[in-house]
Amino acid sequence: MKFEDIYQFFRDPPPNYLNKELAVCYVLSVLLQGESYGTQLIQQLEQEHPTYRLSDTVLYSALKFLEDSGAISGYWKKVEGRGRPRRMYQIRPEWRDQAHELANFWRSYMRTESKAM
Repeated sequence: MKFEDIYQFFRDPPPNYLNKELAVCYVLSVLLQGESYGTQLIQQLEQEHPTYRLSDTVLYSALKFLEDSGAISGYWKKVEGRGRPRRMYQIRPEWRDQAHELANFWRSYMRTESKAM
């Protein structure tokens, strides 16, 4: 290691990858605003929080957990401008209150993280 490596690290820090717990809360925070599909969830995270990333594996694990838990439902939809149909996800009405609670965990986490930087 050289001192230049340290400076480079802080000039261009590596991305922070979300774990499954954060991914569940993030997904619910987005779905409270409207339906979405996997690739869109990943892209939105990168646009809104450039230092954060969400791997396909963690995302689809979180989506499966939420679907198996009955928190969200998914259906296939042809998205304009896209080749194949996308699996769209939405929050089940009976889960909206708990989704708000979990989404608040995400927002609180992001506020805390932005203060630490």
